[in-house]
Amino acid sequence: MSYEHPLAYLLGIEGAALLRAFTGEHDREFVEARLAEIRALLADQGLADGVEVTQLGPRDGYARWAAAYDSGENAAFADEPYLASILDTIPPGRALDAACGTGRLTRLLVERGHHVVAVDGSPEMLSRAKADSTHVADLHELPVDDGSQDVVLCGLALPHVPDLAQVIAEFARVLAPGGHLVLSDVHPEQVQRGSIPSVRTVDGAPARVRTSHHRVGEYVRAFLAAGLTPVSCEEPTPTPGTPQHVPGGGPWDLWPWSLNGLVPDALAAAAKDVPSLLIWHCRKAA
Repeated sequence: MSYEHPLAYLLGIEGAALLRAFTGEHDREFVEARLAEIRALLADQGLADGVEVTQLGPRDGYARWAAAYDSGENAAFADEPYLASILDTIPPGRALDAACGTGRLTRLLVERGHHVVAVDGSPEMLSRAKADSTHVADLHELPVDDGSQDVVLCGLALPHVPDLAQVIAEFARVLAPGGHLVLSDVHPEQVQRGSIPSVRTVDGAPARVRTSHHRVGEYVRAFLAAGLTPVSCEEPTPTPGTPQHVPGGGPWDLWPWSLNGLVPDALAAAAKDVPSLLIWHCRKAA
């Protein structure tokens, strides 16, 4: 169980903005505006209450999310053009979509002529995927033979894995010599800022899918230990937009996004040039 308070998030954003001012990015007027805004936030009774939040494991969390996963807007789905660009350079072959979810990325492989095995830990998510074969399985024990895959694709899953090295080593095990590992994840900077899936428990209580904060160097160390060589790493930044002002911060399900509109200037300063995604392409030695 964790505890989320709207003021904790908002003051964190204000603090990040003030730290950037402290290192010379902003002037006295900006700093004084942030301090005045903090005082106003502290006095706002609409922001007085926090929420106890249950932490669900990925299997349970995504079972709850499966029916609505492909509906609405998910900014993390902006990974698709980057992944498609990498996959366009790889000839058709045997491909594994690891943690495939509803098959959002399986489609990219199928469209490029790959024979696809799709694997996910959630039967509810996997039931919506369309592949040559599908398996309910854990990323630590993939149901394919050593060296049997030309491509392993994994999208938006590894922040839910406590130990990156174990899963990356399993990806390397199933890759053929010269095979390609293609990954996308929510950037660790965004995970640290609250970009974590929100769901509801069976009784309607607030819950988050349990998520770990893996730094970029942790990925690199896991790749090298598994005998994988990074070919490229991209850290795209989100398209700037004006956050919507939501009095009181809106319902918990929309935190932190509905809170951002309460501190647009602080958010713009804190989020400037902060990447939204982490996109990797690695190869196993031939």
